[in-house]
Amino acid sequence: ASEAGGKLTARVLRAARNGRDAGLVRALDQKGLPLAEHDFALAPDATEAEIAFDMPIELRNGVSRIEIAGERSAGAVTLVDERGKRRRVGLVFGGTSDQAQPLLAPTYYLSRALQPFADVQEARGAKGIADQVAQLLDNQVTVLVLADVGAMDDRTATRVQAFVEGGGLLLRFAGPRLAAGSDPLVPVRLRRGGRTLGGTLSWDSPKTLAPFAPESPFAGLTPPADIGVRRQILAEPDGDLPGRTWASLQDGTPIVTAKHRGQGLVVLFHVTADTTWSNLPLSGLFIDMLRRVVALAGSSAAPTEGGPRPAAAILAPRLALDGFGALGTPPASATAVPADYADRASAEHPPGFYGPADGGTAVNALRPDDRLKALDLAALSGARTGTLAGAETLDLRPSLFTLALLLLVLDTLAGLWLGGFLNHGSGSLVGRLRGRPAMLAIAGVLLLGAFGGPPARAEEPPANRPNGIESALVTRLAYVVTGDAAIDEASRAGLTGLTQMLAARTALEPGEPAGLDPAKDELAFYPLIYWPIAPGRPQPSEATIRRVDAFMRNGGTVLFDTRDALTARAGGPPTPEAAYLRKMLATLEIPELEPVPSDHVLTKAFYLVDTFPGRYATGQTWVEALPPAAEGTERRPARAGDGVSPIVITGNDLAAAWAIDRRGDPLYPVVGGDQRQREMAFRGGVNIVIYTLTGNYKADQVHVPALLERLGQ
Repeated sequence: ASEAGGKLTARVLRAARNGRDAGLVRALDQKGLPLAEHDFALAPDATEAEIAFDMPIELRNGVSRIEIAGERSAGAVTLVDERGKRRRVGLVFGGTSDQAQPLLAPTYYLSRALQPFADVQEARGAKGIADQVAQLLDNQVTVLVLADVGAMDDRTATRVQAFVEGGGLLLRFAGPRLAAGSDPLVPVRLRRGGRTLGGTLSWDSPKTLAPFAPESPFAGLTPPADIGVRRQILAEPDGDLPGRTWASLQDGTPIVTAKHRGQGLVVLFHVTADTTWSNLPLSGLFIDMLRRVVALAGSSAAPTEGGPRPAAAILAPRLALDGFGALGTPPASATAVPADYADRASAEHPPGFYGPADGGTAVNALRPDDRLKALDLAALSGARTGTLAGAETLDLRPSLFTLALLLLVLDTLAGLWLGGFLNHGSGSLVGRLRGRPAMLAIAGVLLLGAFGGPPARAEEPPANRPNGIESALVTRLAYVVTGDAAIDEASRAGLTGLTQMLAARTALEPGEPAGLDPAKDELAFYPLIYWPIAPGRPQPSEATIRRVDAFMRNGGTVLFDTRDALTARAGGPPTPEAAYLRKMLATLEIPELEPVPSDHVLTKAFYLVDTFPGRYATGQTWVEALPPAAEGTERRPARAGDGVSPIVITGNDLAAAWAIDRRGDPLYPVVGGDQRQREMAFRGGVNIVIYTLTGNYKADQVHVPALLERLGQ
């Protein structure tokens, strides 16, 4: 993505024709909501197409990502950071109207240099500096440029100072008026008058720019040797001057200085914005310098008090783009990038956002100048195709146990022989052993153990199949057996962990969780059924759907978990899990749903919670929508409907967060690595179970203070 003619442009690339010649590109904000859409079409032999989003600057600056609709890939996403924002810049010239000439005025050079990357505005119809400044500030500019503006009246100066301290950027250029007086809205103390170089009354020749220091925002730019400065405003030397100098001449005198004020920034070019004092405005360097200065507006990359922010500062990874184009927690292997990083992503720097949310850097999978090339598979023509399979586990425990017994028998026989019991010259063996029944018994047991057949293998406990009588007598949680071994094991271990948590923290002592086949098993015995969505499995039959519908109509609750919070995106195409669930519920009479509101009794059934995280924490939890609050009850701490919501939908993979092994240790890590998230997942699970068992009883309980207050009246 890039800027062109004030529009946000994007290029769609492909390596070769792949059967898709047209599509839709979306521009999304930070929340994933679409701001603009644009169709694209590729000619049969074309490998790229360019589109342009023409939108107001307010919407334009809200774009956080651009993606190809329907493509779940990191390569189909471009992230937009602060460097891609288009600032609104206001220009003010201190010259009089009769002196201002369109092609010679400083505003002409400034507007031409700023237009490629900023929305340039000039005060139209305003008379005087005060009116120009007031009109531009009323238009909500983010950068205010004052070209050769001297002293301002107190009201205007106060308003400009408030603009800067509130986060605005004030960019000033020198001139005869600024050199003739004193002005507090400058980054350094200035000498009156100016320094003339190369004139008829000066022995010095025009000075050139010195290389930019590594800590300067202009670091990386190369000053052309033909830039000459004939006059400048000098700064009074003091201890703070070196830290506020962004650019200087070869003799060390400052040419650009800056200072942080409040949340904003004041930048001063010690030359004019036109060509009267230097030929800097005629060079391409002038455009690059202005681009970097304007990019600091409203960004945490702005200088701090005492000096500019080092351009070589590093930014830690904040959000990482996975292979499916979804933003999530960065991997542990992700490392920080420099603040001016402009290369493509790598294994050390995965695509995503780095640095703070208000001034970070976006790293994308592709650079703006990258092109795609079809992969040449000719070198793999002689390769063999095989199936990747894990090594088979060989259980050596029976063999090792048998070998140990044989060694023990041999050791016993050796002891008998050394003791003379096997000596034929001293009588028969039977005679020797007669009267020693204990020794005979030990030897017999050892021989039976060694030769009585292989030891019995320990069997895994059978799956806990539901039993009608036991399920009716003991409250227990249940989960739907999907046929996917990994999902079913996570469900069993998850509900086992939640069952233990309920027994430890509440008065409820549930039995072991039961695995259900909704097409065969009776569902009425279970207050809550956890149903993980497995998109690779066949859809339930109509008869099964009718059984589930009857279960929910008779007071049961089904907790559907799509487990797709990490890949689902607001406004994007549905994930396979979400599409599977939609198709399954299409024939059910599902009530109107809503995200769990903050005053829902589900948030106060046992613990006070406001979210229901699982292994993931970014998905929403949906329940049956509550009726509008009755008049006079708006301030009650909790609301509930007439009964329990028959359906709860989440995508946070709750069972994986609850799952524990036999020692009580978690089986799966939570995304983000915060163990507080697992604790909140257990608390949310406890609330869901208590809610399905007690209904709106807890809503009445939390209203006790209000009820007592009414009774007292």
